[in-house]
Amino acid sequence: MLLGSVLTTNVLAQNTLQDITYAPLAGDKVQITLQFAAPVAEPQIFTTQNPARIAVDIPDTHNAMTKRRIDINTGATQSVTAVEAAGRTRVVVDLFHNAGYETRKEGNNYILIVNNNMSGGAASATAAAVAATDQTKSSAATGMEITNVDFRRGQHGEGRVIVTFSGQGAGVDLQRMGDKIDVNMYNVKLPAQFAQKLDVLDFATPVKSIETRRKGGGVEMEIAAGGSFDQLAYQAGNEYVIEVSPKKEEAKVDPNAPPVYSGNRVTFNFQDIPTRSVLQLIADVSDLNIVVSDSVGGNVTLRLINVPWDQALDLVLQTKGLDKRQNGNVIWIAPQQEIATREQAIAEAHQKLQDVKQTVTVYIPISYGKAKDIAALLSAKTGAAGGAGGQSGAAGQSGGFLSPRGRVTSDDRTNTLLVVDTPERVEEIRTLVSKLDKPVQQVLIESRVVVATDNFARELGAKFGISGGYQTGNTIVSTSGSLAAADQMSNIALANRVAGFGGLPISSPGPAGSGIQVPNIGNRLNVNLPSSTSAGSFGLAILGADYLLDLELSAAQTEGRSELISSPRVITANQQEADIKQGQEIGYVTFQAGGGANQATVQFKEAVLELKVTPTITADNRVYLTLDVKKDAINKLVPNPGGGFVPQLDKREITTSVLVDNGQTVVLGGVYEFDKSTDITKVPFLGDIPGLGVLFRDTKKNNQKAELLIFVTPRILSESLK
Repeated sequence: MLLGSVLTTNVLAQNTLQDITYAPLAGDKVQITLQFAAPVAEPQIFTTQNPARIAVDIPDTHNAMTKRRIDINTGATQSVTAVEAAGRTRVVVDLFHNAGYETRKEGNNYILIVNNNMSGGAASATAAAVAATDQTKSSAATGMEITNVDFRRGQHGEGRVIVTFSGQGAGVDLQRMGDKIDVNMYNVKLPAQFAQKLDVLDFATPVKSIETRRKGGGVEMEIAAGGSFDQLAYQAGNEYVIEVSPKKEEAKVDPNAPPVYSGNRVTFNFQDIPTRSVLQLIADVSDLNIVVSDSVGGNVTLRLINVPWDQALDLVLQTKGLDKRQNGNVIWIAPQQEIATREQAIAEAHQKLQDVKQTVTVYIPISYGKAKDIAALLSAKTGAAGGAGGQSGAAGQSGGFLSPRGRVTSDDRTNTLLVVDTPERVEEIRTLVSKLDKPVQQVLIESRVVVATDNFARELGAKFGISGGYQTGNTIVSTSGSLAAADQMSNIALANRVAGFGGLPISSPGPAGSGIQVPNIGNRLNVNLPSSTSAGSFGLAILGADYLLDLELSAAQTEGRSELISSPRVITANQQEADIKQGQEIGYVTFQAGGGANQATVQFKEAVLELKVTPTITADNRVYLTLDVKKDAINKLVPNPGGGFVPQLDKREITTSVLVDNGQTVVLGGVYEFDKSTDITKVPFLGDIPGLGVLFRDTKKNNQKAELLIFVTPRILSESLK
């Protein structure tokens, strides 16, 4: 057994990377095959997001490749590079954008398949790539859990968040949203002890806090940072590291600022010395190789005490009309005109080479955009754009992405660009297309239209009447609520007198079973002001020997509260208008006179709830919204003079533009209406008597409140959820 182990170790130590080949697959995938002299041990794979790369480390392996870099430029794969250092070989796959991958071993070959995007679960691809065995290439992250969440401070003030998993190959998606970094880990369990918020402000890094929580079937980590910072994430083995470092401020170069010299100080005091000799002295002091053109001549007089040698060199060059060009540690010095002539000749030669260089034809598939639009962009020249459909502009115009000999067209059926140009321009176009052809972010816009009403009404009314008849001598005095009732009372009193009842008309009975003969209640009332809606009433009648008193008090109070909430929501792409509406079209007929007869015309009015919105996602992950929200409703139908009815609408509409944070709810606007009224109907003078005046008046109080509020909430959808 020991001998076998030694032999195996020797074989692995002598393994050699012999060749790297690639082949495009369906779906813009790329298969990269690493050919070894012997079966290779499972390498270690890690990825970085900025820049997007996949690195494969093969220990105890010699690199026998004669070509260090291989350009691929297919799908998400840009190139592959192999280097050897410290007894191991590292193969780095440069990507145009982050992408998933799969791996497998076939004999002496190690195969890496790079997808075109992260769809299908980066978790499964990543897990398969780093698994210690070839047992499964699906979701190795199933059943995986977080075993530790750690934070450390780097030497240069950067903060490192280290997430340790129970196995290799966790699927992780990182997105920056303003001052926050959102990390989603799919198919990962979170033990209770790690579901917490860590305050790391005291570490003096850009990171302020780290909050880890469960989300769906995975884990979400939110890293809050402050100030200007850069983030870098990479995965190695069972660890995922997010490094947040302060952003380095680039030194601002002022073109008008004087040059800064840092060379060793020298002292020169010469009278009429050859210029070439001075340059030789400066070369000796600077330890640089100086090549002087044959056309440099003449003498120079200078007295320089304790000045940097590079400043002395500039002074000599300015004095003699010379210029310099430096390449490494070699400086070429010649007259300014000679250098300018040479550089112009080089540029003209390069341009002529481009004019005669052989062109190549490539086909670039477009995944997310329209090939026709990208072709028009590539064909655009200075101050003008090429024709639609990808026809290139005229040769000789400058400022376009194509060379004067380049052409680009598009195939709408397959959504593919057809580019004909020099290899250098084709490479530039591939890089440009990879940056442009990206999925457009989508936004979910949720809106709420709230119409709240509050009604309050109170009414108090009264009915009051005095009826009676009194006989004194030959005179009959009668009173009631109306003249007809007084007449009736007088007739009753007269009839009683003839019948011999003697002066008690009110109490006089009528015919058998008819009761007391008095006017009806409507004629007996002096005041008839009851409440229009009687929720309750109180009646009182007093019947005396010669009079009848009627009293009825009525009162009503109504209260009403209502809320109408409408919640339209719509998903749309960035900078694309979306329109959603719900409601009804109301038809009505109008008549127009003409030709001796009215002509009927059917017209329609919309009473709809409508949300029209155009979102624009800003660079700091906020959303600029252009909104038009409408909520119409039918109020009533107004009779048409020609016949039929015309609908009258209550219109509620707002048109505005607003900048909102991702996920923030903002109140766009509102209308608040308050209607308060008091109506009094009374008998003059009597209705104003304190206390008793309530018997002679009808009082109505009405309060109405109406409020319209419009809320909107934009949410940027994560690419992993699309």
